[in-house]
Amino acid sequence: MHRSAPATPEKAHAPAPRIRLARVLACAAVPVMLVAVGCSSDSGGAKKKADPASASASASASGSKQPGASPSLAPAKFTKLPEACQSISEDSIDTYVPKAKTKAGEVGKSSDPQSQASCTWNGLDDKGVDGSQYRWLDVDLKRYDSTPGLGSGEALAQKQFEHAVSAAKATADAQYVKTAPVAGLGDQATAVTFDLKKTDADFRYAVVVVRTANAVVAVDYNGTGYQGADAPETKDVQDGATGAAKEAVAAVAAANKK
Repeated sequence: MHRSAPATPEKAHAPAPRIRLARVLACAAVPVMLVAVGCSSDSGGAKKKADPASASASASASGSKQPGASPSLAPAKFTKLPEACQSISEDSIDTYVPKAKTKAGEVGKSSDPQSQASCTWNGLDDKGVDGSQYRWLDVDLKRYDSTPGLGSGEALAQKQFEHAVSAAKATADAQYVKTAPVAGLGDQATAVTFDLKKTDADFRYAVVVVRTANAVVAVDYNGTGYQGADAPETKDVQDGATGAAKEAVAAVAAANKK
């Protein structure tokens, strides 16, 4: 809600901070689920490291086999992924990312959307003289087939789950890192929270990683306050990441109903 003040946000603040805000938003909050976060320039964006199970996913998709492969493996439970940008409802986006640039989200690149899919939302909620709130939400979905010589879909998903949790905990320059299990979500779920200072702003992060059968859902939710506004509370970002993860897990199950 805007205060009824005669000065507009532009007049209430000097031009220099406004210009800096435009620059820092370019590298504000990049996903950290699979890569240690860092932003060394104003160009923004970050690439995710290849996870150790990615080769397994590619091999399973192509049906490749290796010498000495196990004669039989239990078939994977899930055979497809939902569209990542439709895994979170628009009502939830209104809650988690107020004033999102697009409620439809930005689809991540993938050579095989049935094995890997992702979507991001971000937005700046300008509250005038009360400052601004920036939020970023990233949902990453991975699915693994049972592949002779590589292992069952669940075993491969287990490796990716452990890798994603470890990567979040090892985020570069993260402070106050805390890890806790999340009960009642998938077959196993872990939340990692931490603070990260970037471009003179204090960001609060929550990464929730879930394994449900042979699929892994990883949600990165973070944000900060600008122009005098406080950063969100750790509990708020963790609750947001957990809520989004629950929706994404439900979307995976729904996509596989016959």
